[in-house]
Amino acid sequence: MKTLVKKVMATDTSFGQLALRIPIGIIFVAHGAQKLFGWFGGYGLEGTGQWMASIGLNPGYLMALLAGSAEFFGGLALILGLLVRPAAAVLAFTMITAIFAVHIGNGLFMSNDGYEFGLALLAASVALAISGAGRGSLDALLSRN
Repeated sequence: MKTLVKKVMATDTSFGQLALRIPIGIIFVAHGAQKLFGWFGGYGLEGTGQWMASIGLNPGYLMALLAGSAEFFGGLALILGLLVRPAAAVLAFTMITAIFAVHIGNGLFMSNDGYEFGLALLAASVALAISGAGRGSLDALLSRN
């Protein structure tokens, strides 16, 4: 079990991931907070759940809870650099769902509610799932021991 934990937390010593983790983490935390708590102009669980049910993601409340939790807590994990690989994998799955359930029919560009932004977040999440947290992370600190 100890070997599995070390593999999950393994990372290189680059600062590149830090430059990616912090802004992407902030974006995910903010979007998750909109869904979970209604912060930053969001609709909270009830409103987001109703909207998700209206587009066929049922049960809407549960889907809002799952998406909001993935984004909020996954974003916090990225910011802290803790369990970045699994958090990034969950965030990548969340973005794939958002792209195909909501945005794909609108084309690429954000101006038409397209998948451009979701694709950028997906790419960043996949990159972090592959590379790990990098320097300045709790993963790097904990995997040394």
